[in-house]
Amino acid sequence: MSAGVQQAPLQFSATSSQLAVAYSVCRSITRSAAKNFYYAFLVLPRAKREALYAVYAFMRGCDDIADDPAVPLQERRNKLAERLARLHRAQAGESTDDAVLLALTDAQRKYHIPPELLDQLAFGTMMDVQDGEPWADAPAPHALAVQYRTFEDLYEYCYRVASIVGLVCIRVFGYHDPAAEPLAERCGLAFQLTNIIRDVKEDAEMGRVYLPEKDLAAFGISASEVATTNDAARFLPLLAMEAERARNYYRAGDELIPLVDEDSQPALWVLINIYRKLLDKIAQQGYDVFHGKINLTVREKLIILAKGFLKRLA
Repeated sequence: MSAGVQQAPLQFSATSSQLAVAYSVCRSITRSAAKNFYYAFLVLPRAKREALYAVYAFMRGCDDIADDPAVPLQERRNKLAERLARLHRAQAGESTDDAVLLALTDAQRKYHIPPELLDQLAFGTMMDVQDGEPWADAPAPHALAVQYRTFEDLYEYCYRVASIVGLVCIRVFGYHDPAAEPLAERCGLAFQLTNIIRDVKEDAEMGRVYLPEKDLAAFGISASEVATTNDAARFLPLLAMEAERARNYYRAGDELIPLVDEDSQPALWVLINIYRKLLDKIAQQGYDVFHGKINLTVREKLIILAKGFLKRLA
């Protein structure tokens, strides 16, 4: 062979047994950690279900790195950057012994998920570990500061950590009408706002306040009160306003359902209704998110899941 002719490097190709094990690992991660997503995925055809297990497992791994208070901030940033670099190498065809990356790259190719969307999934988790975090070196309640000044600022965060997830999911669900993309973006925002409302106390204990500064000020509430208050009634008007915003975005989910492939519509219906039911439950309890975490019971989720299965069979 001429010295001027170089053979292209061989790309790694996983065997079917390797992929089966990789997807099994992702399924286990999703089952143990995705308390709401897992139920919705059960209504999907197997191949689509496994693809979303892989997406969730990757996202969960990035979240776990970003949220680990025992690891210094710079080390967390380095770990997230390295995880993204390993994903890029796997996407380029290099072999990997990381089950999650193995499954994810297979799912990405199968469902034509744009690489930049997966990058943004990781970048979204990095938004909690950027330089200048108000909580970076002072986890005490008195050191709390609000991260987002306005709702528009919060929207960007929600887009990176939730709307991008919606844009990835509809690639797996399948769609043909480009109108599905902005609807998926707004649906993801509804989910994230619901999480923010539910986790107000828990996030504050970690030194994080996601409620916009402008909204807090409108109701005469300081950042420090978020972590120290036991007066749910004081926060009720503010959280009710944020919940109304979320409900408006849930309407986008209703519009999105008929735009995805028919075999995926029941799963999206289940997911939307689990989160919407969670928001309703928070409202029914007077937005008291300060005396324990509010979740749907397994029975409540199974009722929604059963309705989703019936829609799939119809």
